[in-house]
Amino acid sequence: MTFSRDSGLWGTVERSNRLTVKRSSRKTGVFLPAALCLLLFFAQAAAPTTPPATLAPAQEQRAVAIQRNLRCPLCDTGESIAESRSDISIKMRSSVREQIVDGRSDSEIYTFFSQRYGNFVLLDPPKTGRNLLLWGAPLLALAGGGAALWAFLRRKGTAAPANAVQDAEPYDSYLDQVRRDTGGGGP
Repeated sequence: MTFSRDSGLWGTVERSNRLTVKRSSRKTGVFLPAALCLLLFFAQAAAPTTPPATLAPAQEQRAVAIQRNLRCPLCDTGESIAESRSDISIKMRSSVREQIVDGRSDSEIYTFFSQRYGNFVLLDPPKTGRNLLLWGAPLLALAGGGAALWAFLRRKGTAAPANAVQDAEPYDSYLDQVRRDTGGGGP
């Protein structure tokens, strides 16, 4: 039995092949991204990670102190890298630990981070250069406010005795006219 394209049987077969193709492309369309996500997840989990450097208790305390004095460059709230959970803070904490293991001093570690990220990363910026103005400006403002208050109070204190020398009763023209008309000298 031969089937031609015009026969109904051939058309049915052709339609069923098309439906099958469409169904399989739908399955592949959903399956492929899910498989890629799983593959990436397991690749990330299996990726070799370097364990953090093991530090002695004294070195660990030193690392934590340094981490508390370094600001997270991405956090807008001014968090230290010890408190932040951002990826860059995790890398910075690891770098602090590695530098302590390498024997660097605290000032060398702070210099490393300030050269890399700027003085913004230091929660306690150095008190030199332009930063000295930032540290001194509040003290200058406090001294200026104190001087202005002292001058104001001094001026007010010298004006009080001048008022005491004047008559106890202010001049009233109406009262003066009544005293003249009545012939009374007043109190």
